[in-house]
Parts: sequence; C-alpha cells; structure tokens
Amino acid sequence: MGNLTTFTEFHLMDISTSRELQILQGLLFLVIYLGALTGNLLTVTVIVTDPRLYSPMYFFLGNLSLIDLSCISVTLPKMIVNSLSDCKLISLPACAAQVFMSIMLVATEFSFLVVMSYDRYVAICHPLHYGLTITPRLCKEAAGGSWASGLIYSASHTGTIFRFPFTESNVIHQYFCDIPQIIRISSPDVQFSEFMVLALSACIILVCSAFLFKSYIEIFTMVLRMHSVEARNKALSTCTPQLAILIFFIFSGLIAAFSPVENKASLSNLLMAMLYSMVPPFINPIIYSLRNREIKTALHRMFHRYF
Repeated sequence: MGNLTTFTEFHLMDISTSRELQILQGLLFLVIYLGALTGNLLTVTVIVTDPRLYSPMYFFLGNLSLIDLSCISVTLPKMIVNSLSDCKLISLPACAAQVFMSIMLVATEFSFLVVMSYDRYVAICHPLHYGLTITPRLCKEAAGGSWASGLIYSASHTGTIFRFPFTESNVIHQYFCDIPQIIRISSPDVQFSEFMVLALSACIILVCSAFLFKSYIEIFTMVLRMHSVEARNKALSTCTPQLAILIFFIFSGLIAAFSPVENKASLSNLLMAMLYSMVPPFINPIIYSLRNREIKTALHRMFHRYF
C-alpha cells in the first residue's frame, strides 16, 4: 500500500495535438457559452421584470433558465480556458466541485420538470381549482424542495465517488470531469457503491417519469377535447415547450448514462459530451422564445421600453 500513488490532480485529454484545432475548439465552446448565457439571461430577465408574467408557470420557467445558466457555467468556462491556454490540468477539489454542482443542477432541473407537469395538469384539467391549488406558498415550497432534493442527491453521489483516493490513474478522456470517466478510474469499491446508488436512483426516476408522462397524456387528452380553437392553441403553446424540454432532457440523460465509456479521447466522445452537457442549456431558451407567445410578447415590450 505504501507504493501506491495518490493523485491530487487530473489530466484532461484533447482529441488533437494541433494547436490550431485546440484554439478553434475553444472558440466554438465560447460561442456556445455566450449563446446559452444570452438566451437564459434574457429569459430570466423578462420573467423577473414583466409583471404580466408573474404566474406559477413562468416562475418555474425562470428557475429552469437559472439552472441551465448555472449548469453550463460549471464546466464550459474551464473548458474554454483549457483549450485556449493549452493547459489540461484540473485539481481534485475543482473536479469534485464540478461533479457536485453538475449532479445537483441536473437533479434539481428534473424535480422542477415534475412540478411543472403537475402545474400544467391542474391548470388545464382542473382550471376552476387552479387558484386554490397552485398558491404562491406552494410554488415557493416546491422550488425549495426541488433545490433541496438536488442538493441531497448530489451529496450522496459525490460523497460515494470521492470517498476513496484515486490510485489507478488520473487521466480523464474528456474535456471536463465527466462522471462516467471519473468512475472508470476509481477503485472497485467506489464503482460497486455507485452502482447501488444508481440502481436506487433509477427506480426513483422511473416513478417520476411515469408520473410525468401520465400528466402530459391527460393534459393532451383534455386539450384535444376543447371546442375553442383559441383555448386549444393557448394550451398547446404553454405545454408543448415543456414537453419538448422534458423529452430532450430525458434523451440526453439516457445518452450520458448508457453511452460507452471510452479509454481514449475522440471526436465522437466530444460530440456525445456536447449533446448532453451543452445543447440542453443552449436550446431551452430557443424553445421558450419560439414556442411561447407570452414570452415573445414580453421580450418585444422590454426591447421597446429600453431601446
């Protein structure tokens, strides 16, 4: 045991040794980050500043944009700096912080999607009871519960992954502290413990997903029964973006969980990581602005007011 080396920093790998390609990669990451930053900041700003959007649905959408903004800021700035400066090292505490924040934000976003599905279910299937059921106090408690559940879930995972020192390797074949890569170089005891935690998590996620899809099935069944075209279009304009975000969120999560863990850096590995770590925060504000008439109208009012 005395001959084992305990690693205190990790080497992040690159797909190319060409300095020009590394700089091009860094610039691409910078464009994606600025786009996600702008879109999510606009969404949060318009929801906070426009009194017409002071409703539970937009309260939850604002929280989702804040989560997306935070999620992409956990890993992407470090990736940009590494690519532009040709520095591929990350310390063990910084890596643990990346893993903790990433898991917490993803778990919190999933909790918010569950809450939002219930909000839309009550609004469309039981509209007369909406004001009595979805109260401001309930919204605050649901938001606090979502953040608390993400915090507890992340603490259990991060504590399991980093409870033993890394002695096998310190090479991560990715551009950030990707959780499957971290588990790959961890000890067998950590891998077994994490497998048990993931099995329990899968059961909870399956139950929540069943609730989600049951809610949206009932929502769209009710929408198709509406006789008013205007009411039907309004219901679709609020539910369709949320359903699209939910499907993309689950799809990217399945890719992250079940994609093979490669033992070398490659272009396919990079694209796979971009799909589940960068694309959702980048595309979510686009879905809001293109599919939600109230947010588009509020954006027009905000730009006319200030410019």
